[in-house]
Amino acid sequence: MNVNMQHHIVVALIIWSAAFVESKKIRGISMSYKRFYRERKSFLCIDGSKLIPFDRVNDDYCDCADGSDEPGTAACPNGRFYCVNLGFRPHYVQSSRVSDGICDCCDGSDEFSGRIQCLNKCRILGQHERQELEERMKTLNEGWLLKRQLIEEGALVWQEKQAQLGHLQKVAEDLRVKVEVSRKRKLNAEAAKSRLEETVQLNYNHEGTLLYELLFEEQPLIQGLLQHFEVKERGLADEQRHGVPSHGDRVQVEEGRAGVIHRGQREGEIQKVHQEAVKTPSDENGIIKAAQSAVESAGEELQKVEEAYNTVQSEIRELTEKLAIDYGPEREFMFLLSHCLQLAVYEYVYTLCPFSQVIQKNSVGSEVMLGKWGGWLDSPDSAYSQMRYEHGEPCWQAPERSAVVTLACGTQTELRSVREPSKCHYTMELHTPAACRPSTQARSVHSEL
Repeated sequence: MNVNMQHHIVVALIIWSAAFVESKKIRGISMSYKRFYRERKSFLCIDGSKLIPFDRVNDDYCDCADGSDEPGTAACPNGRFYCVNLGFRPHYVQSSRVSDGICDCCDGSDEFSGRIQCLNKCRILGQHERQELEERMKTLNEGWLLKRQLIEEGALVWQEKQAQLGHLQKVAEDLRVKVEVSRKRKLNAEAAKSRLEETVQLNYNHEGTLLYELLFEEQPLIQGLLQHFEVKERGLADEQRHGVPSHGDRVQVEEGRAGVIHRGQREGEIQKVHQEAVKTPSDENGIIKAAQSAVESAGEELQKVEEAYNTVQSEIRELTEKLAIDYGPEREFMFLLSHCLQLAVYEYVYTLCPFSQVIQKNSVGSEVMLGKWGGWLDSPDSAYSQMRYEHGEPCWQAPERSAVVTLACGTQTELRSVREPSKCHYTMELHTPAACRPSTQARSVHSEL
């Protein structure tokens, strides 16, 4: 071996050993931090707090307050060791976990002392992660397509609800008019009954014939009798002044009561009065009962119409409240309005009715309301990602029950999990296509070298 060859070998050994020493010194450092650990006479702590000789870096003694001088040892309690993990995701572990006999890095670089042999699992883990990422992207794409359908469905539901509201408002207006008419009928019936009772008590008919008044326009016979009373009463007054009025005069007086009943009905009823010309005092109780019956009938009709009106008004309020809910920028969550989802967890069955309430049911059938719809939770990262349900039933020695529902993208709408991280506060996870967003191109799994 000549001198020149020996010289080249010596130079190569020096370079290799220098590189070995440097690589040993900078173990546990990422690419972005390697510029701070170049071989030199001194090392400046990354926080700038101290300047130390470079040979004290990774010497298993903590000199820097930020632990930056011991990236590859467990000397500093606040230090971090960087796992390169070629083929998988790089990440940091606490320095206290370096050379502790447990493989924390998938490439085993945290266990370099030789106490334990770590298998390199990074490539296998990377393959699994890429497969999961591909499945995730597939789900996102499928979920986004399904979401477009839900948006169209939500638009149709919205139109149907608006049309339903308009119809109910028209029905309510018709019923309001009927309520007013029925109320007037009842008041008229009550007033007629009161006047009839007063007339019977005064007994104005000197011939023993009972005098009548108008009670209720839907009862022709009683109308006729009461009309006869008015004609008879006016006839008696005329008789005292001018003598007995003629039949024509009586008809003329009756026709003066405009707007009470139609002419044809009036003439027919007057004929019935003449057919019933003579009545005995024993008929008075029967007529009073008929008047009372007319009042009761008017009251029943008014009650029915008022109940129908109140029911429609309640439906209008409920529908108006539903239409005021925020169902997302494109109303993509509106289809959930008609869905209730269940999940069994141990001895409980949880029922989530979006935009309504959350119920917990135990094995014996007792139900507890965990919360009512309280709106969307504000999230700086993603809007419309969490629902809150509040003011549930009181909890023993704790505040009212409440729940937070986190929405995630899925190809099916289903309740995935229910937990109780703190007493009487529940968290749920709801998967639905409505929570999907357009997928971006998958970033390849990379490693820092």
